[in-house]
Amino acid sequence: MITKFFGEIQSLFNTRQRREVLVALTAAYMVVQLQSLPIALALPTLAEYFSTGIDDVALLVVIYLLMLGSLVLLMARLGDRLGHAKVFFTGLVITTVGALGLSVTQDLWQMVALRGITGVGAAMVTGNANALLAVEFTPDERGRAFAIPIVGARFGTLTGLAIFGLLLHFGLWRLIFATFVPLGIVAILVSIPILRHTGQPKTAEAQGPIDWSGATLLFLGAVAFILAGNHLHVGEESYTSPEALAYHIPMHALSLLLLGAFIVVERRVANPVVNIGHFKDWNFSLSLLSNVIFHGSMLGTLTLVPILVEEGFDKSPIFVTYVLVPMQSLGLFLPAIAGWVYDRYRPRYLRMWSLILIAGGFMLLSMAAPSVSFWWLPLFMLPIAIGTNTFNPINNAHVINSLSLEHRGMASGMLETSREMGHALGGTAAAAVLGLVIPAGVEALPFIDSRGFFLEGFQLSAMTVVAALLVGALLVYFQQATRIKIETITGSDG
Repeated sequence: MITKFFGEIQSLFNTRQRREVLVALTAAYMVVQLQSLPIALALPTLAEYFSTGIDDVALLVVIYLLMLGSLVLLMARLGDRLGHAKVFFTGLVITTVGALGLSVTQDLWQMVALRGITGVGAAMVTGNANALLAVEFTPDERGRAFAIPIVGARFGTLTGLAIFGLLLHFGLWRLIFATFVPLGIVAILVSIPILRHTGQPKTAEAQGPIDWSGATLLFLGAVAFILAGNHLHVGEESYTSPEALAYHIPMHALSLLLLGAFIVVERRVANPVVNIGHFKDWNFSLSLLSNVIFHGSMLGTLTLVPILVEEGFDKSPIFVTYVLVPMQSLGLFLPAIAGWVYDRYRPRYLRMWSLILIAGGFMLLSMAAPSVSFWWLPLFMLPIAIGTNTFNPINNAHVINSLSLEHRGMASGMLETSREMGHALGGTAAAAVLGLVIPAGVEALPFIDSRGFFLEGFQLSAMTVVAALLVGALLVYFQQATRIKIETITGSDG
């Protein structure tokens, strides 16, 4: 069994072109993952450095999510037309140049602008990475193939958690951004060979004019949706105060209005950004919805665990790394095992049980947190870590396999769009539930008095995540196994 496993992993690298794609995608995933990590860790440090509030520096997170979440599908569709490798490579160049600017700028608002530019580059990279992989690997290889870049991303995150937390402890935040420049240059160099690849099939959507009206509505709708989940209003950061209601309700209404307008336009144009007809395939649609729920749980983890560590156990931020180590460490090998099992045996219920395992982990953690020592927390994180690293690669493969290769831009773009939707919803839901429990001014209370509020908020938020994951597991239960399609190469995308 072990020999078969390593042999079938090795088979992914059996041609020069496949090796070049996997190396390029792994390097790119590592760079993008690292660039998305330090901002959240560095917000307090940056607020102190620029002598401003957290709400101002939080715009560094918001602008990145805006650009990435609203443009990733459009960038995938541009890849259909211009060539996925070209758009992917250009995105790497943009993110590297943006990182260079972030490391030397002296102004917060320049940082916000540069962070938006890196978000555009990240959308170009992630929107086309899945399509590049889909071309080189057949449906019965994609579970393993998707695992390779995910392992690279996990390695990047684990390295970042270990090094960046230490650098921030000593106030060396510029050095963090400076490290992205040589890493980006390496990713660019190893991605040059894929620009020479030929024989990639033209997609069905690559013909005809670009649907700029639909693209604009999609961008504006995504912007409104992401902004609706952030507290860009006066008053306290909540969803229940009069100021909050006056902001969040109209923003959510605007996002729904723009979504409706987008659907109307897409149903009428000849060459839409999103072919609505693909969503009639319930296997594809439910896979995307379960992806939203899964990534919501991931963002919930990254939102709730620091609160539990810092407010529930009175530890400094550097101890968050200790609690998250199991998730990142298992990510160095478990995705490859899960992808191999998926490719070889096509287990129908593996994705379902992965989501149930994550839900069980959250439930276990919420029940144990008030009564256990802090040092036991990584043990209770293990079910979440196992479920997360199992579900991610096989659901990616499931989504891509749900549509034929000629629609890979649509599948790749929607996979990443659902990912970003999950991140936006997960962070919003976790913050909203916490806000219902934790009273205003709790930070002024002594730790012994405030701890109970934060633990109660954590438990309620965790149970919200559990409920969502169980719904996701139910959706997966009703999905069919993806059909293996015979896919031929009919041209070149340049």
